[in-house]
Amino acid sequence: MIIREAEERDVPYLMEIYNYEVKNTTATFDMQPKTLEDRMEWFRQHNVGNHPLFVAEEDGRAVGYASFSTYRRLEAYHESVELSVYVDHRYRKRGIAGKLLEHILEWGRKREDVHMAISVISGENETSVHLHEKFGFEYAGTIREAGRKFGRYLDIVNYQLIFH
Repeated sequence: MIIREAEERDVPYLMEIYNYEVKNTTATFDMQPKTLEDRMEWFRQHNVGNHPLFVAEEDGRAVGYASFSTYRRLEAYHESVELSVYVDHRYRKRGIAGKLLEHILEWGRKREDVHMAISVISGENETSVHLHEKFGFEYAGTIREAGRKFGRYLDIVNYQLIFH
């Protein structure tokens, strides 16, 4: 497995990974699958400034990704980024998420324009919570019943990692 900066050729794989989560899990609160056009727009917002997008490549294709995105649109939040990590469901339990997280956090530590990474995690996603805690993220609060998916209300838990 190699970790590298995402390229346009990866977008269909990244869309497939994300849409699986949309349709089958509460890892994202999106409820409608994304189109290739949606994902291209998202792709173009990355690998610019303090918003990298890295992929894990295995078997000649992207099987996971990690990104820093805009946390909030107001200028004061510029150095705070929202972290996302997704791994193809067929490639889980191989340490890919940990390697992606390690890579993007190392990238963030070297940047003057990244002060803090924030993760907004579904309250029932214990695997993601444990992964974040393993990498030093601190619990920053729960928002109860923040979203409704699959006919039930879901909490979100916030985790943060301050770099410098």
